[in-house]
Amino acid sequence: MELARVFGDDGPLSARVPGFRPRPPQREMAERVGAVIDGGGVLVCEAGTGTGKTFAYLVPAILSGRKVLISTGTRNLQDQLFHRDLPLIRDALGLPLRAALLKGRANYLCVHRLGLALDEPGRHDRVLRAHLEQVRDWSANTRSGDIAELPLPDESPVWPLVTSTTDNCLGQECPQWQSCHLLAARREAQAADLVVVNHHLFCADLALKDEGFGDILPGADCFILDEAHQLPDTASTFFGIALSSRQLHDLLRDTELEYQREAGDVPELLEHCARVHRVLQDLRLALGSGERRGPWEALKEEPAVMRALDALARRLTALGEGLGALGGRGKGLDACAERATELLARLQTLLGEPDERVVRWFETQGRGFRLHQTPLEVSGVFRAQMARPGSAWVLTSATLAVGDDFGHFVRRLGLDEAETARWESPFDYSSQALWFVPRGLSKPSEPDYNQQVLALAREVIGYSRGRAFLLFTSHRALREVAAGLVGQIDYPLLVQGQAPRGELLERFRALGNAVLLGTSSFWEGVDVRGEALSCVLIDRLPFASPGDPVLAARIEALRQRGGNPFRDYQLPQAVIALKQGAGRLIRGSEDRGVLVVCDPRLLSRSYGYAFLDSLPRTARTRDIADVRDFFATAD
Repeated sequence: MELARVFGDDGPLSARVPGFRPRPPQREMAERVGAVIDGGGVLVCEAGTGTGKTFAYLVPAILSGRKVLISTGTRNLQDQLFHRDLPLIRDALGLPLRAALLKGRANYLCVHRLGLALDEPGRHDRVLRAHLEQVRDWSANTRSGDIAELPLPDESPVWPLVTSTTDNCLGQECPQWQSCHLLAARREAQAADLVVVNHHLFCADLALKDEGFGDILPGADCFILDEAHQLPDTASTFFGIALSSRQLHDLLRDTELEYQREAGDVPELLEHCARVHRVLQDLRLALGSGERRGPWEALKEEPAVMRALDALARRLTALGEGLGALGGRGKGLDACAERATELLARLQTLLGEPDERVVRWFETQGRGFRLHQTPLEVSGVFRAQMARPGSAWVLTSATLAVGDDFGHFVRRLGLDEAETARWESPFDYSSQALWFVPRGLSKPSEPDYNQQVLALAREVIGYSRGRAFLLFTSHRALREVAAGLVGQIDYPLLVQGQAPRGELLERFRALGNAVLLGTSSFWEGVDVRGEALSCVLIDRLPFASPGDPVLAARIEALRQRGGNPFRDYQLPQAVIALKQGAGRLIRGSEDRGVLVVCDPRLLSRSYGYAFLDSLPRTARTRDIADVRDFFATAD
């Protein structure tokens, strides 16, 4: 079946997909994707909002007859791709296709751990017991075991109790092995023609970490990576190591549970757990109150922290030895012994000699902490994978290039020999959108800058009648502006942190005139079409904080190699982030709206042209009266 006909006026998509209209950029992208799938190689391509890139890669993938793995940015996008887009195209083409959806193990009910949790009702409060009862009732009827089927909040404490991790999974030793939902999902993926995963799962497999499909990747010979701009940072997470207080507390909880079941005659085990508990409390106290994020070198200047880390290593060693002495008592105890050994190994790595290829850092949040070792480069892993003979790779997103240049992205993944292509959005931005950069604002470094943004936001929100996203580069700025808007606008105010992200977005759509304030998680992956979102205000150019330990280490590494860190890394990253934020505004051919970029550096600094050249060609103004008139003419 020829792609030109599939995407044509009289093709099956026009005939069978509601609202489908032929778009030349979409057909051109499909043809480029099809050529790479047929001939092998790597294609890196950017498709502007409205191009229809999902159909542009799904159609040639389905027609190819190859085993295809599609990875996208989030679980929500996975579900949308698998449950909405794939069935539409498969039915339109009239072709048989065996497709599978595969997520990480934390997304599947663990029948064994559910049983353990139900056996301990006295350990749970009223809300947790109610959630457990819901999970129990659902477990009797679910086929997939995908916890997305349950309408419980993502932050419910029930999920760690009824799902598994690589640390606590018993594998083939599990008494519920034959009833394992993850195992069933993995088998379906192995037998499928097309498998839909997400980047976390894809990178976990590349990093040889069993997150649920360790033997799926070798079976595919065609890989399509959507929302590919997220890959370098996601990969850095998985190619490094991390040790968190939550992992350690989970180990202690499970050890105490297994003690009650299998080792009640060895009270020393509980003493070992209590000692680890105490040293974890000491370590969190030594790390200080509030939220911190810093380089490992900073911890070396804090003797109390280093003493607590050394004590943690000793106490964890003793716990591991105590568990090891009980080998063979029970499968649960044996699994806890392996976990203690693995977590100790991570801690010893972090406490060991530094390696110039990685950066070590820490972060604290609430009552918890995480210790990290992150590689500075991930290009070698991707380069090796994509060099496999006969394999085909397509990496796509709406935001990969800076202007027409893909250099920043391809260098980060080691794809210097890849083909590249760009297709502009088919939307008529010149009539659909207005770009406003206000006059007279101070530099973002000035102490009154956030108050100036607040005053501007109030005025713009009045003209737009709510219906606005206010996107911030820091939580501090968000909190300051949010506080200033309370009681000062006549529209519903939704603030990140008040409720889960998905719930806030649903409320925003339903209200139709709300104002939503968010930071990084709202800059991308958010699709609000129609009049409910008619204005996006961005407080400042999204340069990453120079105090971030990973960024600081990458800057220093670039500097030592003779590069220009700002030109080669910081500026391209900021341009791509701004493209993502600005992309929230126009999501359909009928949408209209105003993009407000408050930061005066956009027009006062020479690097502003990098941003200007990378955004759609809209009408531009510096006069607030034009914003007022734009919304007035929409009435």
